[in-house]
Amino acid sequence: MTVTELPSVFDGSIDLGIIGGTGLYKLDCLKPIAVLPPVQTPWGTTSSPITISKFVGNESFHVAFIARHGLHHEYPPTRVPFRANMAALKNLACKAVLSFSAVGSLQEHIKPRDFVLPQQIIDRTKGIRQSSYFNDEGLVGHVGFGNPFSQKFAEFIYKFKDTLTNIDTNEPCTLHYDSDLTVICMEGPQFSTRAESKMYRSFGGDVINMSVIPEAKLARECELPYQMICMSTDYDAWRDNEEPVTVETVVGHLSNNGHNANVLASKIINEMANKLPEFMLNGDGLKGSIKMSISTRPEAMSKDTLDKLNFLFPDYW
Repeated sequence: MTVTELPSVFDGSIDLGIIGGTGLYKLDCLKPIAVLPPVQTPWGTTSSPITISKFVGNESFHVAFIARHGLHHEYPPTRVPFRANMAALKNLACKAVLSFSAVGSLQEHIKPRDFVLPQQIIDRTKGIRQSSYFNDEGLVGHVGFGNPFSQKFAEFIYKFKDTLTNIDTNEPCTLHYDSDLTVICMEGPQFSTRAESKMYRSFGGDVINMSVIPEAKLARECELPYQMICMSTDYDAWRDNEEPVTVETVVGHLSNNGHNANVLASKIINEMANKLPEFMLNGDGLKGSIKMSISTRPEAMSKDTLDKLNFLFPDYW
């Protein structure tokens, strides 16, 4: 059965949502069973169709894939419909979200082709992106974001640290993880100036991208355990003895990173399908947090506001 012949509806629930490049749903361990047309949500339409796949060997384990920048890479970082993407996964009863993103390295020891599991974020976007479901008039919500990623999810992924390889040399690539690893999120679409890159290093940044905000914030507002896997493509612009990053430099490492992303995603999915990790079963301590975070009483909310909230949390209000 071809992709165009697959059903366009899905009645089950999703175990793992994946957001990233278009090749990540083409994994040997997954069999596509449905392709949902770009999903309409109260916050717009998803950036791509949603491919639903089942794990080969455990047909009850389902994975949903969204291409962040669209199937043809038509959405620049500022224009990605982040709210629609995360809301659609939440509405599908997703248990956790795994995100992949190309990044520039701000530290010498994080080499191109290395992967990073960040645990902190510094937001350098410019307020252009819609970063909350709770900023409409007549609705007030304050959401904890001190630890923006799921530590339990990162620890689960880090078990597979020995699977990354430089396909040109057959030498290992490093998967970096500790509690202080920090990703800077800049607006883009231009890369950093050399002065900016040095400033971000002084902030304590380890890698830099254009995608983690507001994705991580929206996952938290959806009570979804979220972890980004950052794939290093270059050293950004901070090295005085080298030319600043160019598109050509980045493209040279994308193929290797794509290979490793497929290998790592397959390992993660296989392990989850055989035994669902505790953080997915219990929601990583996030379940119910949003009900406590909304300050506005339901009787003071408009019907439109309640309808939007019910799209995300049908049992709360």
